[in-house]
Amino acid sequence: MDQMNFKPTPPPELTEKQKQSPLMKYYNMDIEPVPADLVEQVMKMTYSDNLPGTPVEELNKMFDEGYTDSEFGFYTLPDGGTMFANLTPFPGVTPEMFDWWFAWHGLDSLRYTIWNKDEHYYCQTQNVEQALDTSLSLRERFWDTQHEIKESIVPGGPAIPVRLHFVNPTELGFDGEKLKDYNGTIICTPGPPSLMIHFFRGTPEGGELRTRFYSGYRAANGVVERLPADPNRPSMGGDMGSRMMLLHNIKEYRHLAKILPSLYAEYKDNFTVDLD
Repeated sequence: MDQMNFKPTPPPELTEKQKQSPLMKYYNMDIEPVPADLVEQVMKMTYSDNLPGTPVEELNKMFDEGYTDSEFGFYTLPDGGTMFANLTPFPGVTPEMFDWWFAWHGLDSLRYTIWNKDEHYYCQTQNVEQALDTSLSLRERFWDTQHEIKESIVPGGPAIPVRLHFVNPTELGFDGEKLKDYNGTIICTPGPPSLMIHFFRGTPEGGELRTRFYSGYRAANGVVERLPADPNRPSMGGDMGSRMMLLHNIKEYRHLAKILPSLYAEYKDNFTVDLD
């Protein structure tokens, strides 16, 4: 994706109803751009600069204390696949709050827009009743659900429709017993064409998010399968599209870390629905 060669898409427009929402105080907050030195680092980085990434067969190592060698950047994998990773501090945010966000925000598209008003156009869960079911835990309210999303990767970039299928992390091979005792949560999608993993863990300051995007895989029933080579499938190995995706991820999760504590305090019991 060449960020200079696309037909610009206007920023997300709000409806009159949305403009009257109490969430507008979050919409009106400034979103900090990715710092220039970090942009320069991402634009210069290639997968060959780094050690091999964590193989999909070793995802359970993320439960270990400390960090892996694959926490930020582009990485190649032993089977020839690629991944990119990001690490975001979430001061004042607990794992429960992170689960709540994914159970809550798909019920009102404005909630998705305030996450990144430059690039988030639309989001709606396709499983409203499940999201509202108070007999379920917060994570069970979004596991095995679909979100219809429309977003761009850079401000003014093409608005791309995306369907995300959130699953129980055991579908990707994460150990269910480890997850029971884990001071954290895992938000993930099984592909194809990519595995998305948001591995959130508690810290003395609140929490931190370890993100992984594995390109060219799909998962089901705890087994991850490498997809056959496809020259038309974008790589996560450091091309321009991947750089833009990483910068997008940095920007949106830094902003979510900023607004989530106050959003949770204000709306944690407010599971209202607005699907207009």
